[in-house]
Amino acid sequence: MKKNYQTAFNTRQYMLSKDFEIYYYNDHNLAKVNLHTHDYYEFYFFLQGDVSIQIGDKEYPVQFGDIMLIPPHRPHRPIIHSMKTSYRRFVFWISEEYCNHLLHISPDYVFLMQYVQVNKTYIFHNDQISFNAVQSKVLRLIEEMQSDRFGRNAQITLCVNDLVLYLNRMIHERNNLKSRSEESSLYQRLTDYIEDHLEEPLSLEKLAEEFYVSKYHIAHVFKDNLGLSIHQYITKKRLALCKEAIQGKMSIKETYQTFGFGDYSSFYRAFKKEYGISPKDFKDMQIVKYD
Repeated sequence: MKKNYQTAFNTRQYMLSKDFEIYYYNDHNLAKVNLHTHDYYEFYFFLQGDVSIQIGDKEYPVQFGDIMLIPPHRPHRPIIHSMKTSYRRFVFWISEEYCNHLLHISPDYVFLMQYVQVNKTYIFHNDQISFNAVQSKVLRLIEEMQSDRFGRNAQITLCVNDLVLYLNRMIHERNNLKSRSEESSLYQRLTDYIEDHLEEPLSLEKLAEEFYVSKYHIAHVFKDNLGLSIHQYITKKRLALCKEAIQGKMSIKETYQTFGFGDYSSFYRAFKKEYGISPKDFKDMQIVKYD
């Protein structure tokens, strides 16, 4: 950092501003900091140092690029292990009132705040490229706050909103990528299981019990991956097997009973809807073909 953005550290745990404050600290000798709380959100961007952050009763080791979000009224403190290297970080405070203001603009601004409160996940690790993008926005905000250029206040608001939205987008997209990966894995496991158990009763409830997820989640996974309900998918797979069995000269009765259809009338309706012909007419066609 070529410019001098540094702020002298103090133990003040309240905001002077109504909306937000941001600081760059570079400490070479820091006394013990006690557990404390405050009534605003604290973003913590870690650069360097041999420290951990205690939140509640849990201690989190931190490394370059880590971003932490500590919600209001949550006890926390840094734990200094050694001062052989300086303790460098950005600290960004933003009030609940300002977050509510952003919420009225768009809920996208407060996804991360809500995520942290609900999931009790406070730390987010980043590679150097991802963190550099965040750091550039932080530095731009600090630079603007230290300037006296025309439009300063308007630009500061734009910088704050841009930083907050960027952080929300980064974590949201990261979680969605993980969620899509998990759903893809679940979908594959479900289709494999269905393939192996088409001759057995298969209901949403049975699958939910087998895979320890809700039946609503299973329904959602199938709709997203295939555009079909799971019932439609199972029916299509069973009908394909029935069609092959009839071509192989299995009787119609044995076919629908073998592949999970409870009665002939439901099998008949499903078969005709899928193939445009009744099971009997289809079987007769196979007999003619082989004669």
